Amino acid sequence: MQNFFTRRVGISALLASTLVASLSACAPVVLGGVALGGIVAADRRTTGAQVEDESIEIRAVNLLHGQYGDRAHVNITSYNRQVLLTGEVPTAADRQRAQELIGSLENVRAVVNELAAMPPSTLAQRSNDTFITGKVRASLVDAKDLTANSFKVVTERSVVYLLGRVTPREAQRATSLASGVTGVTKVVRVFEPLTEEELARMRIMRPDIVSNGSGNGSGNGSGNNGNSSSPR
Repeated sequence: MQNFFTRRVGISALLASTLVASLSACAPVVLGGVALGGIVAADRRTTGAQVEDESIEIRAVNLLHGQYGDRAHVNITSYNRQVLLTGEVPTAADRQRAQELIGSLENVRAVVNELAAMPPSTLAQRSNDTFITGKVRASLVDAKDLTANSFKVVTERSVVYLLGRVTPREAQRATSLASGVTGVTKVVRVFEPLTEEELARMRIMRPDIVSNGSGNGSGNGSGNNGNSSSPR
């Protein structure tokens, strides 16, 4: 069974061709989502940050593939220059080494290391993770008080990771929705918190940013990195 180095965001055709050409056939790369040009307008990151995140992910994939080959299954998600690592590596030392390697990349400001030292997940588990991600995204789209494009969703072994620049109210609401999805065992928040005032200023400066929130609810969650919630 082959293992995968996976990026959890869409990229432009040029970036995709560069990435695929750089990897050998023994470690296929799964590219999901929409093209970069389709996400810039609705994303709360600046255009420059989005492009930099794409670059970080490509360099991280190449770096870890060179280090581990097909011995590991690692998913790499960069959001506003903070890199989330999920998946499985052979040993605890490999886990630490992966964090050090990614942290050494130019423009990476933080690494959230959720790698597990264990055998790679099965294809059946990864398929289930993809299914859960789709259901969580659908729940965010259906929510009338959230803007789904403000969130990035990653699922690993039934644990859902939520990323984005969001207010405490949005963080709490999204966590509640994700926790309610069948099959989710835990929700981990990897958010960059925004105040309601910061979001209001962002909407004025960037009219493309849409928020369906009421703007006055603070919620109970802080939106800080690393918070988690288990489904009730």
